[in-house]
Amino acid sequence: MDMNSLIAAPYTAMLADGDLNLELISRQAQALFASGVSGAFVCGTTGEGASLTLEERMAVAQRWCEDRPEGLSIIVHVGGTSLRDCQALAMHAQQIGADGIAAIAPYFFKPSSISQLGQWCQAVAGAAPELPFYYYHMPAMTGVDLSMEQLLTQCAPDIPNFAGIKFTHENLYDFGRCVDVSQGRYKMLFGRDEIMLSAIPLGADGAVGSTYNYAAPIYLKMIEAYNNGDLTAAAVYQQQSRQLVDLLIKYGGLATGKAIMQIIGIDCGPTRLPLSSLSTQQTKQLEADLQDIQFFDAIGSQISDQIRTLA
Repeated sequence: MDMNSLIAAPYTAMLADGDLNLELISRQAQALFASGVSGAFVCGTTGEGASLTLEERMAVAQRWCEDRPEGLSIIVHVGGTSLRDCQALAMHAQQIGADGIAAIAPYFFKPSSISQLGQWCQAVAGAAPELPFYYYHMPAMTGVDLSMEQLLTQCAPDIPNFAGIKFTHENLYDFGRCVDVSQGRYKMLFGRDEIMLSAIPLGADGAVGSTYNYAAPIYLKMIEAYNNGDLTAAAVYQQQSRQLVDLLIKYGGLATGKAIMQIIGIDCGPTRLPLSSLSTQQTKQLEADLQDIQFFDAIGSQISDQIRTLA
């Protein structure tokens, strides 16, 4: 995996009343780029895309494209349960100059076969034919657990702009087979931060994750250690990642990530219902727990220095 292959899934910044805080996006984008992240995957799971209106998703995507520093790629997640909405979002992403689009499987009425999934992908990708299209594979959220190897071999050739898969699943066998059949034609982006080290030797082309918003240095050092043949050091960095993810799980997942953003100085605001934001006391305890796992030492002073500069 290349050192410039981390794509962060940014949080959608919100004001205290739950409205969008579009003004914060510039700081988010600048901080990501300064930390070594090469792209942003906006309005996905971490970005609470499913909780946003169509208009809000368009507004967020447009602001990321407008405010990104030169060199930061933007992939807009356009997936959902309404094909027409997905197509509208895809067309909009092409109009605003995004670098790619991605779509998760519909998660209410679900495709039950590779053929159905392929037809869905073709319909969404066809709405933005000039942009690379990535299928977002996340069975834990969609309940759609079909073979991605079959998607690549049976469906992708019929979709001219099919670019690859954001693979957020623990099935490393399927991931590896996807790499095998891709033969460099399709990019395989791994989406489980806590086991990223397992995907690198299988041939991952990159990684998309939420913890890259605030912990990119850990993963960049992991990749560097692996590329230098220091597997012991790489394993230590992966252990630090697991400790961090353990805290995300302990305090409630996505809301915990937003609390960490607040702690490091980029306050992305609350989460939307039905998710619950951390209380002030929980945030203080989270900060203490981060100290205990030496999180701030692991990410280094570079992150905090960048945030102070951008404030």
